[in-house]
Amino acid sequence: MHAVFLGVLSFLSGAVPYSVILGKLLLKEDIREYGDGNPGAANLWRAGGPLYGLTAVLLDLLKAFLPVYYALTFYDFPSHTLMAIAIAPVAGHAFSPFLHFRGGKAVASTYGVWLALSGLTGGLLVMGATMALFFILQTIDAWSVIMGMVALFVYLFLNDAEISIRLLCLVNLSIVLYKHRKDLKPVLKLRPAFATMIRRDKWV
Repeated sequence: MHAVFLGVLSFLSGAVPYSVILGKLLLKEDIREYGDGNPGAANLWRAGGPLYGLTAVLLDLLKAFLPVYYALTFYDFPSHTLMAIAIAPVAGHAFSPFLHFRGGKAVASTYGVWLALSGLTGGLLVMGATMALFFILQTIDAWSVIMGMVALFVYLFLNDAEISIRLLCLVNLSIVLYKHRKDLKPVLKLRPAFATMIRRDKWV
């Protein structure tokens, strides 16, 4: 019974659209009218600047981190139960019932979940470093996100992580892929500086 309650609580926590709320309360704006229309931190950043955007990122991270960390710390759930609780805030953010199931892209909430599960080392570090590397090298942000999650799965596979946590990563990746599907249509495109270096054969 506790597992069901925490699963529902975790989903509802993830579903709270902080970026939309902050936009309406503080900016008197609907951030879905900016950029790609996504109800997430990036468009709050566009509407109000970095302070608002970073605040939304932190809130989105915490709304996923806290319920998962609580379940991990105070209950001895089987691994498959814990993984179901862990995917709930990502699903809640991506398909928020408070926004007619048209939620955000679930990047910050994904990081919140894996921060709770692995801390600041291991899989989270690999995912973040890979995402940062692809962001530096190429211009399509969605591909940076996806490649970070692919690197996380490879890391889990190579380190013989439990089947349940690898399955969690695949489900998480599937949700993020679905939410970024329109942004992934352009192929990977190197930033001009790196493209020029390759054309001039300057790699040594």
